[in-house]
Amino acid sequence: MLVDDHPLFRQALAATVSQIGVDVQIEQSDTIAALRKRLAVDAAAALVLLDLNLPDSAGIGGLLAIKAHYPDLAVAIVSAIDDVETVATAQACGAAGFISKAAGIDELSAAVLVLIGGGTWFPEADPDEAQNGLTHTQARILDGVHRGLLNKQIAYELGLSEATVKYHLTGLFRKMSVQTRSQLLALARYRPG
Repeated sequence: MLVDDHPLFRQALAATVSQIGVDVQIEQSDTIAALRKRLAVDAAAALVLLDLNLPDSAGIGGLLAIKAHYPDLAVAIVSAIDDVETVATAQACGAAGFISKAAGIDELSAAVLVLIGGGTWFPEADPDEAQNGLTHTQARILDGVHRGLLNKQIAYELGLSEATVKYHLTGLFRKMSVQTRSQLLALARYRPG
C-alpha cells in the first residue's frame, strides 16, 4: 500500500516498486482514512509506505493511528522530511523503516526488498551531519538560500513541496538561533565547514 497525497510521486513510487522484481500487488491511497478503509476490508498488506504529511494527518500521527489498529503491520515512512530527529521518532513509534524522498531508485528498491522480506530499513547517520549539525536536505536548502533562490525555486530544484522547504528552513532557523533569511545568510557565511 502506497499512501501519499501527491499523485505524481505516488505513481512514480508505484512504477519503481513494480519493477524491482518481486511479485507484489500495489494499491494506492491519498489519506489515512482511505488506507484504514482498505485495511478494514483486507488487512493482509505486507507493507505500507506512508508519507508523513497527508490531508488528514500531519507528522507522526498517521503512523501512530495505523499502528494502534494494526500493530503487526509493517509501515515504512517515505518522506522529504528526513532529519535525524524525524527518523528516530518514526523508529521509536514503530516504523519498520524510513526512506527519504531524495533516495535514488537503487536505494528505494533495496529498501523495499528488505522491508517486504520482513527486515527493517533506516538510513545510516550522515557523517557530514555530525560535523555541521545539518541534515543533507537542510544543507541543500541552505545552499539554495545562499544562491538567492526563493522557497518555490528551491522546492522545484530539490523536488520537494514548498511547505517542506519552509519546514526545513524553520529547522535551520532554530538550529542557528536566527529569525530571518538575512540573519541565516549572515551567520552561515561565518560558520566553519
